[in-house]
Amino acid sequence: MRALLAVAVCAVALAACGGNNQNPGGSTGAEATAGGETAAKELSGDVKVDGSSTVAPLSTAAAELFAEQQAKVRVTVGTSGTGGGFEKFCNGETDISNASRPIKDEEKTACQAKNIAYEEFSVANDALTVVVHKDNTWATCLTVDQLKKMWEPGSKVNNWNQIDPKFPDEPLKLFGAGTDSGTFDYFTDVINGEEGKSRTDYSPSEDDNVTVQGVAGTKGGLGYFGFSYFEENADKLKAVQIDGGDGCVGPSVQAAQDGTYKPLSRPLFIYPKAESLKRPEVLAFVEYYVANHKQIAEDARFIPLNAQQETELKADLDKLKSQAGG
Repeated sequence: MRALLAVAVCAVALAACGGNNQNPGGSTGAEATAGGETAAKELSGDVKVDGSSTVAPLSTAAAELFAEQQAKVRVTVGTSGTGGGFEKFCNGETDISNASRPIKDEEKTACQAKNIAYEEFSVANDALTVVVHKDNTWATCLTVDQLKKMWEPGSKVNNWNQIDPKFPDEPLKLFGAGTDSGTFDYFTDVINGEEGKSRTDYSPSEDDNVTVQGVAGTKGGLGYFGFSYFEENADKLKAVQIDGGDGCVGPSVQAAQDGTYKPLSRPLFIYPKAESLKRPEVLAFVEYYVANHKQIAEDARFIPLNAQQETELKADLDKLKSQAGG
């Protein structure tokens, strides 16, 4: 996925855009109508997206599809992590922020300080997936308590038989998301009970492919990342079922949509800036993203929204266009 992402960004985003509050490249041939809908004419300009590495393939898929209609609009997709993306967004450097968790209070305050209005759009679902080595025949299902025992701050667990005496005497090696990642924030919150709290003696990376390689190369390895990355690497890894209190459930499209894969199913977000929507190329891209969210999610191998989430997404777009004066 990382290699594909790099190629897609090079193909779709030929150059990084400039400042947000101006119209770099000068949009041509279209103006926003009174209803906020962008006329179906040729546009040009830049749309700058940054943030979560988990959501990046989703926004890149949106950019690729959008480019088929608006080839002169350059959409760049960066991967600064959810936290790094919000820092840029609230500093006025980007038009859209990708996030694998909701915006934090301190990030809201930073945006308010710069008078940046935005809306939270849930554009797809994810099933955060715990993975083990292909030769791991014992950890078919793990409870939240067992995961916490592995990952909680100060944990000294370093062997599988410390998790369950029925498990073999096999060294446990942990791989996971870096601390700037929204995936790290979400996992630590739902597993350890407090966002950002985790043992530190594991192998962290903002690149999920590093986790894939680490677990695939270590018989006693365990890691976690988004469902789409597991699907891409199902020939190398095994997904673990999770017992969140109601029995063992594996990650899947249905389980993520209906909430039975708990507590590791989660929504994925984009945060468009209201001011940027005054530029027709940004408005057109966001409208395209919302209108085609199901195809985009499927192309990027994410889990589409359920019916209720889809209704909320359309309402959120109307709200943001209203904020933008559309």
